[in-house]
This record gives sequence, structure tokens and C-alpha cells, in this order.
Amino acid sequence: MEKTIFEKIIDGEIPSYKIYEDEYVYSFLDVFPITKGHTLVIPKKHSRNILDCDPETAANIGRVLPKIANAVKEAYNCDGINIFQNNEEYAGQSVFHLHFHIVPRYKDKDTNFDNLEIAWPPQKLEPADFEKIQESIVKNL
Repeated sequence: MEKTIFEKIIDGEIPSYKIYEDEYVYSFLDVFPITKGHTLVIPKKHSRNILDCDPETAANIGRVLPKIANAVKEAYNCDGINIFQNNEEYAGQSVFHLHFHIVPRYKDKDTNFDNLEIAWPPQKLEPADFEKIQESIVKNL
């Protein structure tokens, strides 16, 4: 299997602007940032995405994600932060190595090139609909 771009970055084959590294996690600036300070956090152990991730790898990411997010917030005095990740191509995943985006958000959008718009149109469901959805998910745990 060919290495992903992130595996090449971890192995030092491709340079990066490293933010953080330990035995399990590597973090670096996104070279195509959405906003100033946009940072990626990835596990060193390959997982295609969160659907393929083992509990230990998830725990290692979860342990450092708040630390890095707080460092980004402190460094750039941003007004908020989005943390997100995409799973599979249809959901926007383009690099098939688990990764989390830390995206600082700014009220002063012009100065910080913050043009990210997130649409989240809520839907109204009846209790019976929620119960069916709940049952479908719970039986797969």
C-alpha cells in the first residue's frame, strides 16, 4: 500500500510546519489553511478515518487535541474554534489517513481570511422518528 501524504510527513519525506509531536501523534499547520492558524492533528499509526480507528489511537488523539486547540487559541486570540474531521470521500475526506482540523474562527473575518461558512439547517422530527433512529443506532453498538 502506498503511503499517504500524511505518512510521508510523519516520516520526514515531506517537510511540514510541525506544531506538536509525541510517540503517537503528529500535528502541523495545514498548507491550504481555511483561516490563520489552521492546524491538523493526526495519529502516527495509520487509520483510514475514525471508522477504522482503534480505541488506543482515538485515546491518544483525544489526549492532545485540547492541548493543541488551546495553544492555537492562545497564539491567535481567536474568537472560537471549530474542530472537525471527515470520513470517506462523500463527506469531504480527501486524504485517507485519520486527521482532525483545528480551525480558528475570527469575528474580524477580513484580517484573518475567515470565510468559512458552515450551514447546519435543523430539522424537526417527531418522537417516534427519534425512537426509530435511536433503535437503529443502538442495535449496532
